[in-house]
Amino acid sequence: MIDVKRAVVKLKKYILSGFGLKSSVTIAVTVLVLCALIWVLSVVGDMFGLTPGSGREVMVDIPEGTSVSGISEILKQEGVIRHPFVFRVVEKLGGAHVFQQGGHLLGKGQSYTQIIKKLVSPPEIGVDETVSVLIPEGYEARQIAERFEALGMADKDEFLRLLDEGEFDFSFIDEIERKENRLEGYLFPATYEFLVGATEYDIINTMLKAFEQRIVPIYNQADTEYTLDEVITFASMVEREAANDSERGKVASVFYNRLAKDMTLSSCATVQYIIKERKPILSNSDIKIKSEYNTYINKGLPIGPVASPGEASVKATLYPDDTDYLYFAARADGSENVFSKTGEEHLKTVKELQN
Repeated sequence: MIDVKRAVVKLKKYILSGFGLKSSVTIAVTVLVLCALIWVLSVVGDMFGLTPGSGREVMVDIPEGTSVSGISEILKQEGVIRHPFVFRVVEKLGGAHVFQQGGHLLGKGQSYTQIIKKLVSPPEIGVDETVSVLIPEGYEARQIAERFEALGMADKDEFLRLLDEGEFDFSFIDEIERKENRLEGYLFPATYEFLVGATEYDIINTMLKAFEQRIVPIYNQADTEYTLDEVITFASMVEREAANDSERGKVASVFYNRLAKDMTLSSCATVQYIIKERKPILSNSDIKIKSEYNTYINKGLPIGPVASPGEASVKATLYPDDTDYLYFAARADGSENVFSKTGEEHLKTVKELQN
């Protein structure tokens, strides 16, 4: 058996021995050297743009009268640089610079000299100017996030995280039970004007406020047994399936008629939402995907919206056309849907459209 006490004594003697002390010092020095080397590599990579970054651009707002020190901190907060102090040193060694106030589109991974060159040039967006952003009807939350990221106004991942986890002061949010894709469908599609420097939270809050002002009153005035979330879910399918404005009421009537007959809604839009691809023709494997969004295998509405519906689709959902249609199929050019009352008629239509 091992004599624990004797082993401990030997270990203490080894640590206290000259060799043990030298080893400890050597290890400590090595660690310090490695840390210093890592820091130097980080500085050099950041300073000369050798670190690729995320490959995206961000809109950086430089307020009037901001010092170089303040600008360097803004750049760090926006993820453009990592070392504000080193940036200030490089800026000072390069001579006097007059940085232009306003919104500058800067790429992550640019060298410090490239960043300085951009900042002394006229900004993409002047002081008090706004960025105009069009969010089309039928866009999904991920597409909205991607659009703002492409404009340098938001980080897609942070935008989507806030949709699920952010705290927003709107009563209709309290009625949403799902945790994932919580605010899908509630980002009102419209043209917005945002000030430079608007955060992801600011953008989402503005879009939710537009929803509250434009959609909630329409819902409150309607006589419906559906909850607001169910109406938005329903309307999102209408938005995605209708080929033109005149069809919205017909598409809504098809879904209502299928619900009345205890049929699945079989909406392609719900499967496209699952696979994150708007395929014109779904495969058999696509429509068999197990998901609470799949209306080919589950009866009733999907668990939540699959896009942001506009006012017209919400109204069509609340006030559908009175028809006997149970099916519709889209023409190849997407110009319109052809509606049918029976399965036999629908199959014949699909065959004709495919030829």
